[in-house]
Amino acid sequence: MTSIDLNADLGEGCGDDEALLAIVTSANIACGAHAGDERTMESTVRSALRRGVTIGAHPSYPDREHFGRVVMQRTPAQIFDDVVTQTRALAAIAAAQGARLHHVKAHGALYNVAARDRTVADAISEAVRAVDPQLAVVGLARGEQLASARAFGLRAIAEVFADRGYRPDGTLVPRGERGALIEDVDVAVAQALALAREGAGETICLHGDGPHALEFARAIRAALESAGIAVKAAGATA
Repeated sequence: MTSIDLNADLGEGCGDDEALLAIVTSANIACGAHAGDERTMESTVRSALRRGVTIGAHPSYPDREHFGRVVMQRTPAQIFDDVVTQTRALAAIAAAQGARLHHVKAHGALYNVAARDRTVADAISEAVRAVDPQLAVVGLARGEQLASARAFGLRAIAEVFADRGYRPDGTLVPRGERGALIEDVDVAVAQALALAREGAGETICLHGDGPHALEFARAIRAALESAGIAVKAAGATA
């Protein structure tokens, strides 16, 4: 692989978004359901545009209490409405600043369920297509969300993780279980390089709320570039 995107989940009211935006090439911006509000969406979009960072929506289960990381029993119709409402809210804020969204990436528990449950994945894909069929869908590499997006005629962007542990089947170790989070920068760098060299995904995620997010981002970007792997937004031509 000669290039890869480096993305972070931002606008969540934690971490150092401004510093991360100087390093990453794509931002997934919280849309108010698990974190953030109109003010944080506006400021994060503004900062991302100033840095030339690609922007995308980061919709979630409507669950601020648990930061969107607990599975909620939502029907496909409810998930469709959740994703449409949140994505349109961010799209309107971006449009007011003369920009368009590039992608949609579900957050937390919704992301993980969509990686294995085609019905949930289809609800998300249908919602994205309803908002704007030009939007890409970011999902776990080899997961159901990518297959769903392609079936709906959407561009699918395969995502891998530098700071999360993997199970042998390619799924993420659930939060709360041993090995779910990588806390050693050298391990995270090694995993990011291995995934990039294998061509396992088009974009590498760093969680913006992690305690080591900024340290990891700097080290991973430097390592990728030292290895001759360009860091640029997925779909970018330059």
